[in-house]
Amino acid sequence: MSARVPRVLAVAGTDPTGGAGQHADLKSIAAMGGYGMSAVTAVVVQNTLGVRSVHVPPAEVLTAQLEAVSDDVVVDAVKIGMLGSVPVIEAVARWLAQHRLPVVVLDPVMVATSGGRLLEPDAEDALRAVLGLADLVTPNLQELAVLAGEDPAPSWTAALAQGHRVARTHDVLVLVKGGHLAGDRTPDALVGPGSPEPLVALDGARVPTANSHGTGCSLSSALATLQVRHGDWPTSLRIAREWLRGALAEADGLEVGGGSGPVHHFHHVQDALASWGTAPERFSEELWADSAGVRRQIEELEFVRRLGDGRLAPEPFLAYLDQDLQYLEHYGRALAQLAARAPDEASRRFFAAGSLSCTETEAQLHRARLRQAGRERPAAAGPTTRRYTAFLLAATAAEPYPVGLAAVLPCYWVYAEVGRHLQGLAEAAGHAEHPYADWLATYADEGFQEATRTARRLLDEAAREASPALRERMREAFLEACALERDFFAAPLEPPLAGTAAGPGGQGRAGAGAAGRLPRVGAIE
Repeated sequence: MSARVPRVLAVAGTDPTGGAGQHADLKSIAAMGGYGMSAVTAVVVQNTLGVRSVHVPPAEVLTAQLEAVSDDVVVDAVKIGMLGSVPVIEAVARWLAQHRLPVVVLDPVMVATSGGRLLEPDAEDALRAVLGLADLVTPNLQELAVLAGEDPAPSWTAALAQGHRVARTHDVLVLVKGGHLAGDRTPDALVGPGSPEPLVALDGARVPTANSHGTGCSLSSALATLQVRHGDWPTSLRIAREWLRGALAEADGLEVGGGSGPVHHFHHVQDALASWGTAPERFSEELWADSAGVRRQIEELEFVRRLGDGRLAPEPFLAYLDQDLQYLEHYGRALAQLAARAPDEASRRFFAAGSLSCTETEAQLHRARLRQAGRERPAAAGPTTRRYTAFLLAATAAEPYPVGLAAVLPCYWVYAEVGRHLQGLAEAAGHAEHPYADWLATYADEGFQEATRTARRLLDEAAREASPALRERMREAFLEACALERDFFAAPLEPPLAGTAAGPGGQGRAGAGAAGRLPRVGAIE
């Protein structure tokens, strides 16, 4: 297996509207960084509303196509889709037996979306005989039932059992897909002939769209391409699944056809295309744009407005400081955990210095102000504080280093932005006796601003080396922490806001947050 551009051959039928068959295959291969080639098994007259007719060229024409490719090009992987007749299936089987390709993915096109069988019984038998020449088979639930010679599975548990039986019978990996099951979840699992448990099982909420034409073709081609690059089927499946979910989520924007339209194969490159001719955006800037909604929610909180213009009563402010002091202890631990896992000495020094500043400098300032107000003993940590600290400690200890880094970044960046907003409110209020003027002045500390810039730079460096799937986990951690920041600011005066993770549309994920405790450390030397 190699990190070079995978050369992937799609053996499939056509779709003149571009959503399925080899048209979807070639798009998927390119989207996953491969070089796509194709051999036509059938000319299908179809659009998003349905299939009108099918012309199957002589099997000799298909054989000539396959040999023309393999005589000249080293083929790293082949994805096999529609094989409409016994002669066509046998031609592909002979070619596979002769060439022993590194990666073979078979998407057995056997059953129409309506449930009708697309192959005659003898062709179904011939296709079952080809399974042993494949590394991975990717049937939908109805096709899985045909391969097993059984009725379609009524549940996910039954589907998994059916997948295991096919894997054992044909000594092949089987991707069991739950997209055709009823309900709001879409599970997928990779099962093999040698294990009673799935090699990997993934689950997620169903993506709400009616435009899903070509999902099976697209997923199987993406898997073939990724497997050449990674050499690990579970990794390939995780990446391909995340990409396909994004393609489904953005499918409605294509506006192709009046029926079930295609998925958006290149959804993940739209931002890059938009930035051509300008300086490329950093990943941290993408995250910042995604968090716009939750940052607006923070600015609109009653606690933030009153703190900024000086109308906040002393008791809620002291309650905020009390919880923030307890947060600092755990946040310092989170930074220490991140320092221990940092990839280089400079990063380790940066996060270690931040941890020390939390526990020694920032905490002392909090204690002094609380003592002045007659609060010698801290209150119990509230649910907001507990949830946020638990999230940060888990992210910096159990998740990959880049995910932990994304989780702590809002503690720098969002807090700095809120500080600028608060200072603007204080200046607009205009009165000389602002009760929190000294506290708000700490936001302007240049060491704190420089630390924020350094944390952003470290995140961008980590993102450049991360896979698409890992960057998505980084995004989720960043947005979760932004929502937690919001809820901590909300806690002194009002209950946490409900919602889902902040994204471009401004929705917020339910959580809890904290603020007011950034380590004021300098940049990496």
